[in-house]
Amino acid sequence: MPLLTVDNLTTHFHTRAGVVKAVDGVSFSVDQGQTLAIVGESGSGKSVACYSLLKLIPQPPGKIESGTALFDGRDLLSLSEKQLRKVRGNDIAIIFQDPMTSLNPYLTVGEQLIEPLLYHRDMDRKKALQRAVEILGEVGIVEPEKRVDSYPHEFSGGMRQRVMIAMALIAEPKLLICDEPTTALDVTIQAQILKLIRELQQRRNIAVIFITHDLAVVADIADSVAVMKAGRIVEQGSVDAIFNHTQHDYTKKLLASIPKGAKPIPARIENQPLLSIHGLTTTFRDHSGGFWQKQPKLVRAVDDVSLDIQHGEILGLVGESGSGKSTLGRSILGLVPTSGGSVVFDSVDLTKLSAKQMTPMRRRMQMIFQDPYASLNPRMTVFDTLAEPLLYHKLATRKTVTKEVLALMDDVGLARAAIRKYLHEFSGGQRQRIAVGRAIATKPELVIADEPVSALDVTIQAQILKLILELVDKHNLTMLFISHDLSVVRYMSDRIAVMHHGKLVETGETEPLFAQPHHDYTRRLLSAIPLLDGPTPAPAPAN
Repeated sequence: MPLLTVDNLTTHFHTRAGVVKAVDGVSFSVDQGQTLAIVGESGSGKSVACYSLLKLIPQPPGKIESGTALFDGRDLLSLSEKQLRKVRGNDIAIIFQDPMTSLNPYLTVGEQLIEPLLYHRDMDRKKALQRAVEILGEVGIVEPEKRVDSYPHEFSGGMRQRVMIAMALIAEPKLLICDEPTTALDVTIQAQILKLIRELQQRRNIAVIFITHDLAVVADIADSVAVMKAGRIVEQGSVDAIFNHTQHDYTKKLLASIPKGAKPIPARIENQPLLSIHGLTTTFRDHSGGFWQKQPKLVRAVDDVSLDIQHGEILGLVGESGSGKSTLGRSILGLVPTSGGSVVFDSVDLTKLSAKQMTPMRRRMQMIFQDPYASLNPRMTVFDTLAEPLLYHKLATRKTVTKEVLALMDDVGLARAAIRKYLHEFSGGQRQRIAVGRAIATKPELVIADEPVSALDVTIQAQILKLILELVDKHNLTMLFISHDLSVVRYMSDRIAVMHHGKLVETGETEPLFAQPHHDYTRRLLSAIPLLDGPTPAPAPAN
């Protein structure tokens, strides 16, 4: 008998705009000790289906219309709220996508870890804290007896996700639901978290439901796969059946959207640098010691970096979080103050310019940020967003600006009819198209793209990457493409630069670097990439 059998689960949201069929007759099962991956784009119903099992959806507007969810002999959907509270965190636990919004910033990690033991097991505090220290060590937290008294903000992203795993496992549940637990993590941290989940699952014989849109991760961790689209499961089966004997067109579309291999569009590279960086250093003061810290520690986020980017080239910049990638991009544009070195753009040293002198230079250099909702003004329509840089830099007049904005919308694939809409009326992929349109509005020579697709589904990601490549080719742009996704960087870049702890450790043409990396850190990054046929180590350098 499966540990969990879901039959005809139907969840609707009753809104002012009508009924949204978020989950529409979904059926699946998962055995003890096995991993079921549920994949699909945002809005396909993956998370709502799993949250419905524990009645974690907001009611209203959500309503579980029908279905059964037999777990260990009981129908979860027929349990009362009091009965469900005994199941949540005890028999069934959830690892959420963003630990910083799931952990309480006012409580220590230890206080949050012991809560299920105090509630479900009636354990005394001393024993519960001892168990909390043990589980932190089990998930790979160094010095757990000290870190148990730390607060969430004192951990890195990867460590916070380990804390979430510890919290989910401390009561030894029978079923673990993982909701996009590695989406925002670097490739090396992602590999560690996946390995940890597999090891703990095998050690404790836990059933796992793994929700994700990353098909390479699915191939690495799952036993069976369910593919969801518009609230329905369109295909399910073993990993081999889904990846090697695909039946449904939607699944084929998902698989075809994964960036594979080298860059598809050759660049028109001129053999002369548009941008030359020499000995660039950016230093921050670290005040994490708090009020009692006498002297803030100096942190070199960018440490003596020298780099050239040629006319027409896409240079990929990779590294883990904290490696200095984004700070380097912002330092180039003067968005953060630099501590030393030079940034020479078309024979002009930007570090020597005043704010007033930088204004005309900014028209020639633009940035695409990771989150368009945070970088664009939600009170402005698409027209206002795209018109603003054109009018500010006097590239259009009030009479011609509408024509220019419509041409930009055509360039980035936005319907002209949406010109008066606001940001909240667009999907994530459409918002990123608006951000790309704003970046190219001034016809810049250099664009810095900082993780522009990391938060997008695989199909939307493929559309944005294709769009960027086409625009680079059409407008002969030069680009610094920052990302921690090495498969995406390989697909986009002519050359790759690798950063580690603020320093540039390796640069080279894309395919030779992937085939034969020279630095140990680069080899470690490449070996951590999840592949559809499982991870394989990067080859060692030739002697």
